[in-house]
Amino acid sequence: MPHDTPLISTIVGGLVLAFIFGALAHRLRMPPLIGYLIAGVLVGPHTPGYVADQSLAPELAEIGVILLMFGVGLHFSLKDLMSVRGIALPGAIAQIAFATLLGWGLGALMGWPTGGSLVFGLALSVASTVVLLKALQERRLVETERGRIAVGWLIVEDLAMVLALVLIPAAAGIGGEGHAPAEPLSAGLNRLFDLDLGIGGMIATTLVKVALFVALMLVFGRKLIPWTMHRIAHTGSRELFRLGVLAIALGVAFGAAKLFGVSLALGAFFAGMVLAESELSHRAAQESLPLRDAFAVLFFVSVGMLFDPKILIDRPLPILATIFIIVIGKSVAALLIVLAFKKPLATALTISASLGQIGEFSFILAALGVDLGLLPEEGRDLILAGAIISIILNPLLFFLCDRLRPLLEGTRREESTAEPAVAPAEETAPSEDDEVHPSGLHGHAIVVGYGRVGKIVGQNLKSAGTPFLVIEDSDKRVGELKAQGIEAFLGNAAATETLNLANLPAARSIAIAIPNAFEACRIAEQARSANPSILIVARAHSDAEVEALKQYGADTVIMGEREIALGMVDRLAQVHHESVAYEDSAYEDSHGPDTIIATDHPPPERE
Repeated sequence: MPHDTPLISTIVGGLVLAFIFGALAHRLRMPPLIGYLIAGVLVGPHTPGYVADQSLAPELAEIGVILLMFGVGLHFSLKDLMSVRGIALPGAIAQIAFATLLGWGLGALMGWPTGGSLVFGLALSVASTVVLLKALQERRLVETERGRIAVGWLIVEDLAMVLALVLIPAAAGIGGEGHAPAEPLSAGLNRLFDLDLGIGGMIATTLVKVALFVALMLVFGRKLIPWTMHRIAHTGSRELFRLGVLAIALGVAFGAAKLFGVSLALGAFFAGMVLAESELSHRAAQESLPLRDAFAVLFFVSVGMLFDPKILIDRPLPILATIFIIVIGKSVAALLIVLAFKKPLATALTISASLGQIGEFSFILAALGVDLGLLPEEGRDLILAGAIISIILNPLLFFLCDRLRPLLEGTRREESTAEPAVAPAEETAPSEDDEVHPSGLHGHAIVVGYGRVGKIVGQNLKSAGTPFLVIEDSDKRVGELKAQGIEAFLGNAAATETLNLANLPAARSIAIAIPNAFEACRIAEQARSANPSILIVARAHSDAEVEALKQYGADTVIMGEREIALGMVDRLAQVHHESVAYEDSAYEDSHGPDTIIATDHPPPERE
């Protein structure tokens, strides 16, 4: 076995240390990504001990960005993207311009040339794909209006940075600042057309290339990619299906970058968005999830590797100014822009908090600026320090926005009552951002999750006349339930503030119909703590999940596979006119009689 294995040592060292410090951060009630960043600092060249390969780590992290954007595309349709273009396009452009102006001003104060100051400002203007999406996913906001606007905003920022990466080398050569690289980013395009293009031509050709890629994906990709995945699914091989998902995500991203000059992240996003039109999109998302999580961790480790802690001591004031631009300047600008478009305050606060950090595109711009001789190395160090500190502060920014929202809404309410006016009809309709009050039901049932399982439970409760309410993280389903006159709350039931809205002390039962066992255990634990006499029914997919749910307070746990098997036995007995005895005695001995519920009639038809 060879001793020089930089790829293996980088992956092993990064993941092991990320796990240790991520678990420690979680234990201290901090976001695990802080532990991942610390792990990166420890394996970086600026701290003693083991040093990971600095050329491999960023490439591994880029795979994580590709897979993450592919997953977002699977849940983000073209209709969703077009529905937010009215705010995402002008909003992102205005916010980029404002942040770039602030960064240019700071660079000018430090005596940097104009080109370097502008590159510095651009690097501070674009948010991290990984951080923004991770924050939205943790809060179950990706499929909400707020999430769609934030993701659309992010796509516009990515397109703007793709354009900047093409124009900066050309501007450096034409303007006389710095030096053009031996192989500028536009060289391939110029050779293709055999033209000496100016800045105007560079902009035009870049836009044409992006438009060609989008058109190719929408015309041919939306037919070819789903067709390919259906053919693979028909082979019955899960291994081939998983491989096909990864091949499409990585292949389209790489091809988009090489052939059209589009960013890897943007290419993967469109691949996922095209595949989302297939009914296999949910399965594709599940198959790619483990690798998405693993490589996203490597992204944070690679960021930490670039950070030199000494800059915190050597240059404290410039670092504070940089953080102020990223966390305060960008966030306030985004807040005011969204409010200017007459969007609810909660939407404005969510977007402003989401954008209050920088990441992968910032590192690319910083590296390009240094290579071209435009940006001093001090600028790159400030960008890295600002990125890491802003990523660490981002959860705190969300927390502050949640705390400020009631105060700001109260102020706006006072202003609106001081000016009597007839509100537009659409503003009187309830929305996801209206003030939410706890339920007034008593002796009711609570259904957590309204997917295929929760829907059947809810329909039977409604038929029996049992009062019930639903907690669901999809705003679309919540809207449909409210339209039917069913009380429903939007949010993650594992969050204490959401679960408290269900009036747990007055409830008689709770059905936890979500498939995520970790969240189900937390919900069961909180429900039992709030109401010791409540009946808790949950679902599981394995013996280990059954045991965990019982330990956390569940009274009855139904394991899907065994219940399906019992339903099949019932049906076979009807066909053959025989009485079939259930062989569950061993299972009940180890898990208790309430673990499995078997009925004397076939179970409801499953979708």
